Amino acid sequence: MRKNEKIGPVKVQRKHTREVTLGSLKVGGRAPISVQSMTNTVTSDINSTLRQAKRLESAGCEVVRVSIPDEMSVETIKVLVSSLRVPVVADIHFHYRLAIDAVKAGAHGIRINPGNIGGKKKLKEVVLAVMDAGACLRIGVNSGSVEKRYRNLGIVEGMLASVESSLELITSLGLTNVKISAKASGVMDTIEVYRKLSEKVDYPLHLGVTEAGTRFSGGIRSAVALGILLSEGIGDTLRVSLAADPVLEVIAGFEILRSLGLREPGPTVIACPTCARAEFDVVKMAEEVEEMISGFRVPVKIAVMGCVVNGPGEALHADLGFVGSSGKVVVYEKGFKKSVINFDDWQRYLRTFLDQLQE
Repeated sequence: MRKNEKIGPVKVQRKHTREVTLGSLKVGGRAPISVQSMTNTVTSDINSTLRQAKRLESAGCEVVRVSIPDEMSVETIKVLVSSLRVPVVADIHFHYRLAIDAVKAGAHGIRINPGNIGGKKKLKEVVLAVMDAGACLRIGVNSGSVEKRYRNLGIVEGMLASVESSLELITSLGLTNVKISAKASGVMDTIEVYRKLSEKVDYPLHLGVTEAGTRFSGGIRSAVALGILLSEGIGDTLRVSLAADPVLEVIAGFEILRSLGLREPGPTVIACPTCARAEFDVVKMAEEVEEMISGFRVPVKIAVMGCVVNGPGEALHADLGFVGSSGKVVVYEKGFKKSVINFDDWQRYLRTFLDQLQE
């Protein structure tokens, strides 16, 4: 190291893309990378879908997407748009008329897959409806539904060809409020296709690994693929697609971004890996803490430690620490032992602590 050279954190240099609008949200350009999720309720069940969408919003989700398989589901869009503070995106496959109806119902954006929307004529009608509504369109190609004419090119080249041909038609009609995604289920395919897309287009890219898997395996695959791409400056918005509670997608998405310094530091939970010395179920408690602080914006570090071996030392470096000891929970705040409470009281203690931070 040269004399007087400063050592500091390495910062990701994002690749510049054009800025588009999705409702009140800016995507691309210098806008923060946004985190999306998608409801998994029956969309036409308005009450269930609205409840889940509100849970996503409370967890910090910045774009809520819903599948629109039928006309009854279109009615739900109206309720979501009027009830949520975040943009609502309608996800359309096969039925181009539903895409048109969705933007007329107030959807801030729609996602369509060129491989199954029905050809150029139908795509043109969708584009014109999107322009009339002032909405945003995402060209969303998946490896499993590439246009038939491009399938002989292989996964990556087939997706790229599908994106490029659709983008050419869409922009020729005058629509530029466009985002692009090209998701594969394989990590390396996902990385390759987005790298190539980033070289070819300047439209914002929505990142994701399609059909990633369960909470555990899907989370790992998504973190690897998205982490690599984001570290290279690629990506303007993302979804961690999991076969799990969609709130977990939001938590995972922000954790990936924060780990790369791409979003402001938020709440962090550290927990011991547990052993026979643990005084309580550390795994269960740590997961409940994560659920309670999801959507919490203030940077805070919370330690959940099962016993006194490493517990006090780790808790001293946390804003709030819970340490198991002799059947009780010892509470540390900002490096000082604060209290000893019964296990059943830790949730109340955490709520009070978080409320005080937000005052």
